[in-house]
Amino acid sequence: MVLVSALLTACATDDNDATAKMSPEEIYAEANDIMTSNVYDKAIVLFDKLEGRAAGTPLAQQAQLDKAYAQYKNGDRVSALMTLERFMKLNPANPAIDYALYLKGTINFNDDLGLMSKWFKQDLAERDQMAARDSFEAYKELVTRFPQSKYSADATLRMRHIINILAQSELKVARHYYNKGAYVAAVNRAQATLNDYPNSEAAETALIVLIDSYRALGLNQLSEDTQRVLKASFPDSKYFPKPASAKPEKKSWFNFW
Repeated sequence: MVLVSALLTACATDDNDATAKMSPEEIYAEANDIMTSNVYDKAIVLFDKLEGRAAGTPLAQQAQLDKAYAQYKNGDRVSALMTLERFMKLNPANPAIDYALYLKGTINFNDDLGLMSKWFKQDLAERDQMAARDSFEAYKELVTRFPQSKYSADATLRMRHIINILAQSELKVARHYYNKGAYVAAVNRAQATLNDYPNSEAAETALIVLIDSYRALGLNQLSEDTQRVLKASFPDSKYFPKPASAKPEKKSWFNFW
């Protein structure tokens, strides 16, 4: 009776599994078609089946990568990152490692607060920057290990953007300390911004925070020295008042340019 029950259960399972009589290649094609239609949850199920059905083959490895992408697009960032980590650990010599690193960086790069962030337009620099740092590290590994990869150029651009976000985050803390009158802390944070992100868009403002903090601490020589650095690095900085320009020449009424 136990044997008959087990056989009936197996038959019922086969009847309910539409992929039971499909080859691994057919399952993969079906999963890709479904993913193209943006039905990511069903695609994930098929990629899971394929991993088990074609275990140890290049097709199963590709299924892992595609599943990670489907999980990411389905809003499951944590599962997507776990799938990628597993793929890279089990397949260190796979030729698609560069794509795996790029996808890992992109998942963290696009990490946001969902619909609420779109409504309230929260500044990226005001958020916890762990995801941004993880994204930077993934892109950095990609560019370092695979400089000729077709993903490296875009990864480099994204790294520059991340640096600016991280620098702005550090600078916001410096300005907060300055506004609270904690000038020593403001100096430390501004210097950290310049040391860690010297070529970021925040460098000019970090120098200004240093100038004002030194002056508030009575360190006038340091303030003046920093002003010279600011002038040399950013000659058009708004920190320095511009001389009043001469009045524009009056044009004839018929000159429209």
